[in-house]
Amino acid sequence: MSAEPGHSWIRDQSGKPKVVVLGVPDRERVRATLERLRPAISDHAEILAEDLDFKYDFSQSKPDLVIVLGGDGSILQTVRQMGARQSAVLGVNCGRLGFLAALSPDDFLNVWPDVSRGAFKVVDYLMLQTSIIREGRVIAQQLALNEAAILGGPPYRILDIDLYADGALATRYRCDGLIVATPIGSTAHNLSAGGPILRRHLQAIVISPISPHTLTYRPLVDSADTVLELTVTEPNESTSIVVDGRILGRFLPGDRVRIERAEQTFRMLSVKGHDDYRALRDKLGWGGSVPPKRSSL
Repeated sequence: MSAEPGHSWIRDQSGKPKVVVLGVPDRERVRATLERLRPAISDHAEILAEDLDFKYDFSQSKPDLVIVLGGDGSILQTVRQMGARQSAVLGVNCGRLGFLAALSPDDFLNVWPDVSRGAFKVVDYLMLQTSIIREGRVIAQQLALNEAAILGGPPYRILDIDLYADGALATRYRCDGLIVATPIGSTAHNLSAGGPILRRHLQAIVISPISPHTLTYRPLVDSADTVLELTVTEPNESTSIVVDGRILGRFLPGDRVRIERAEQTFRMLSVKGHDDYRALRDKLGWGGSVPPKRSSL
């Protein structure tokens, strides 16, 4: 029943699956949605924890499924919280865009009985490992679901950013910043910077300069297995490495940033009817006309 290849998210078929419910702190809509969904969830699954503070310790137990109440930002926070112990995720949209958190509360109630029986599959999506290297040692690391970026910051001088691919110098960008995005992240900051949209199941990355100072620089799509390293000749006072919207660290002279395929993947439940093209039409206002489905009779 899955639109894409995948595997079951339920590890032990003999009992109820184990779930953790996460949600945005201090959001009345999230609390109301949890109250509404809790009876249905508990009918078909064992709830290990309800965490509306994003403090649950995933090192203590590994649930079969994490149900995230909120928006795409909540899913990004969930990925950071899980760290190396990634579980399958199902997002319920209590926010605005909901590109990843695609299900409405009504949708969730309709599909949950089938989901809890393992009718839908988990699909693994690419994530990136971002490392700051200073004086030959890694001083900070973070998983990226959307993107890793070098952003200039004040005093807003143009940056000279050298890009190395698998150890070889590829080019020097003169720009305000540089984004390295996953396929999932291609519809986030990368899209705003003029980069292309990638299908989410592709094993690829996109490199997009921000406001480049020459017409010859264009976004580049490369293999997900390419190891990238970035240096900045003269970083500004507040030039930073930003991962999924959070500052990982300040970029100092002599620093290198390594971006490579992470061992972990983002494991998202594939719910029938919620595919990439529908998301582009419904969430991003992609134009064009879609003909009605023909009757099979």
